[in-house]
Amino acid sequence: MVKSRKPSEAPEQVTDRLFATERRPEDFRFDASVARVFPDMIRRSVPGYTTIIPMIEVITEQYAQPASHCYDLGCSLGASTLAMRHGLPHADCRLFGVDNSSAMIERCEHYIALDDSPLPVTLRCEDILDTELSNASVTTLNFTLQFVDPENRASLLERIAEATLPGGVLILSEKIRFESEAQQAIQTRLHHEFKRANGYSDLEISQKRTAIEQVLIPETLAAHKARLLAAGFNDVVVWYQCFNFVSMLAIKANETTE
Repeated sequence: MVKSRKPSEAPEQVTDRLFATERRPEDFRFDASVARVFPDMIRRSVPGYTTIIPMIEVITEQYAQPASHCYDLGCSLGASTLAMRHGLPHADCRLFGVDNSSAMIERCEHYIALDDSPLPVTLRCEDILDTELSNASVTTLNFTLQFVDPENRASLLERIAEATLPGGVLILSEKIRFESEAQQAIQTRLHHEFKRANGYSDLEISQKRTAIEQVLIPETLAAHKARLLAAGFNDVVVWYQCFNFVSMLAIKANETTE
């Protein structure tokens, strides 16, 4: 657990220029340099991110259950954590933010401390594959699963489903790929145009793609749905999509009585 301290000011907001040089980039890592520019990077790179975050608050309010646990797995700087915090209608809920990057957790701690909600947040710097999960009503994987080794994704989702209470949900946001090469080309082009519109150069787009292509492994929407159902969720709803970025709601059915 990371104990929050009250900082004098928020962490510095910096424009993302990490991939503006022509030298071959290293594989993408969530290190201190990424943590420093992350708010600007994700806003300018992920279509719909500024819509998804407030809707996580709305979904949390609808599905959180009294005296339950809520998890933000791969919390980075805590945007989803804070959305869940403000959406929780029950003061007896416990909220956990988990990330394996110490640089992300350190900055997340500042944002949590600056927030005005009184509901406690427990931050854990650990691999989400090792996180103990139980009594969950709302869990968020917001653009996190895509960075997990594909061989470990099914077992992670199975553990989440097993820990989820009847009536609980998993919010899963991901970059996806398309089975049709033509559709994939269209969606990739539109995504790159989105980046250009947000000020990224062709060099930055190309360098970022090189750095991340062996780290972020996208899958098709059909693959995600099939695995969520196999893991133990009863329904999967796509509630948001913009280009090749989607957010799904995996729902665990309420227990029925005869």
